Amino acid sequence: MSAHDSDVGAVPAGAAPGGGGAASGDTLPPEDLRERSLPELVKQLTDQSTTLIKQEIDLAKAELNETIDTAKAEMTQKAKDAGKGAGMIGAAGVIGFLAAIALTAFLILVLATFLPDWLAALIVTVVYAAIAAVLALRGKKQLQEIEPAPRQTIETAKDAQKQSIESVKEDIEWAKTQSRSAKR
Repeated sequence: MSAHDSDVGAVPAGAAPGGGGAASGDTLPPEDLRERSLPELVKQLTDQSTTLIKQEIDLAKAELNETIDTAKAEMTQKAKDAGKGAGMIGAAGVIGFLAAIALTAFLILVLATFLPDWLAALIVTVVYAAIAAVLALRGKKQLQEIEPAPRQTIETAKDAQKQSIESVKEDIEWAKTQSRSAKR
């Protein structure tokens, strides 16, 4: 027996006893149900089962839409984080380039007092190339640390889907049980 068995013959909250009928899908008090014919009861059971399954499907859709909205928000935040990292790399490149121009001239002039001009320029170029390589590797590492897939949202969606399917299966099984009982 399922949790739905206790609902048989009960009056929904806010409904007047004896109000409504099989056409409206309302649940009647037990004494009114005993007065009705088997075909009417089967029709009411079918109507209520159909309504319940439709409501379960609507609930599953709503849960799925909520999960999708959560995934969108999560991906937006990850994109913002990636944009910040890329912006920092770009800004570091521009500032580094400007500083390198000024520093290059200074270092070449200082080294040129002790070495030939061409050797001073070569030494400064090699040092700058090494610094650029280190900055590029750090920027690449920062971008790789961002995980693009919303893992938590994906897991939540899978769990919600499983729960919805199980709930619909339970409702269908309950409706079958009730239908078999009504036919006897």
